[in-house]
Amino acid sequence: MVRRDCIGRRAPRALAVVLAAGLCLAACGGDGRPERAGGKHDRTGGAPATPAATPTPEPSSCPGGGRLIAAVEIPAVHGDPVRIPEAVIGGQRIPAVTIPGVDIPAQRVPAQCVEHRPAPGGCLGAVSIPGTSIPAVTIPAVRIPGVKARGIDAPAVEQAAVSSKAVSQPAVSSAEVCQSKPSKKGEYVSSVYRSGVYRSGLYRSSAYRSGLYRPRTCNDQGECLPSVSVPSVTAPGVNIPGVSVPGVSLKSYVAGPGQVIKGDDSIAYNIEADVLFDFGEAEIKPAAAAELGKIAKSLGEEVPDGATVQVDGHTDAKGDTASNQALSLRRAQAIVDWLATEGGIARSRLKATGYGETKPASPNTKPDGSDDPEGRAKNRRVVISAAR
Repeated sequence: MVRRDCIGRRAPRALAVVLAAGLCLAACGGDGRPERAGGKHDRTGGAPATPAATPTPEPSSCPGGGRLIAAVEIPAVHGDPVRIPEAVIGGQRIPAVTIPGVDIPAQRVPAQCVEHRPAPGGCLGAVSIPGTSIPAVTIPAVRIPGVKARGIDAPAVEQAAVSSKAVSQPAVSSAEVCQSKPSKKGEYVSSVYRSGVYRSGLYRSSAYRSGLYRPRTCNDQGECLPSVSVPSVTAPGVNIPGVSVPGVSLKSYVAGPGQVIKGDDSIAYNIEADVLFDFGEAEIKPAAAAELGKIAKSLGEEVPDGATVQVDGHTDAKGDTASNQALSLRRAQAIVDWLATEGGIARSRLKATGYGETKPASPNTKPDGSDDPEGRAKNRRVVISAAR
C-alpha cells in the first residue's frame, strides 16, 4: 500500500514534467530550436543558404567583329533635406522638423554587343541586336507639416510623388541567308540579300517635382513661424540612340569548277569536293593543287593581311551523321594544311570547321524519296571564305 501511494503521488509530478517539456518544444517551434523574430527558426549550424546569382559581366569588346553598343550612364538625383527650426508660440513649444531630402542613386544601362553569327562561305550569317530598357524613376512625395498654435493656423503644404515609367525596346534580328550551290560549270547562281536590322532609339521622359513653400506667419503678439521652402527636384530624361546594321548581299555569278563568290564585305570560294578528294577520303588529289594555288593567290590579292580565312567542309547525307561530320572536318583541315604549307598563308590565320550534312545546299533526295545524285553532288563541297 505504501508503495502504491508513493507511485500515485509521483504520477502527477511526472505528468507535469512531460507537459512542461511539450510547452517548451511548442515555444521553440516543435523541434527544439529557438525562434527568431517573424517566427522562423534559427538555422545556425545547418545547411548554408543558396548564394545569390552572379550577374553577367558587362562586355568591353565584342567577338566576331560585332559592334559594341556603349553603356548609358544615368546620373544620381539629390536634394538636400530641409530643417524647420523649433519655435515657441503662446508658450507652446513647436518642435523642430526635418523634411527628408531626395537621394536616387545613379543607374546604368549596360553595354551590349551586336551579334554576328558565323556562317559558311556562300552564306551571310544571322545578325541580332539585343533588346534594352531604361528603368523607372520615382521622386518621393514631400510635405511641410501644418501648425496650429495661439493666433496661428498654418496649413500643411504637400506635393505627391512623381514618376517616369520604365521603357524598353525588344531585340531585332535578321536570319542567315545562303546562295544555292551549283553542281556543274556554267550554272547561274542568283544573288542573295540579308536585310538590315534597326533597333529604334529609346527615351525615358524626365520627372519633375515642383518646389513647396509655406509663408511666414505671425500672431497678434508678434510671435512668428518662419517661412519654409523645399526646392524643386528633377530627374533628367534619358536617351538611348538607335542601333542599325546595314543590309549586305552576295552577288550573282556563273559557276565554274571553283566558284568565286564576292559580297559587299566578303569573298568566298566554293569548290566541289569531288575536284579535291576521292569519294569518302580526306587526302587532297594531286590534280587539285592548281585550283588551290589559284585560290591562295586570289586570297593574297583580295583579303587584308592578317584577316582570318575560314575553311568549311560539307558532305552529302550518305552514311551516318557522325561519320559525315568527322569527314567534313578532316577535309577542311586538309585544305588548311595545304594553304599553310603550300599556299603561303600563315597557319594562325586559318580556321577549319566541319558542318557534315547539316547545311545542305540542295536536297539529297528527289520529291518521291529516291536518291538525287546531282543534289548530293552540290552538297559535297569545301568553301573558303574571308572578310575583304
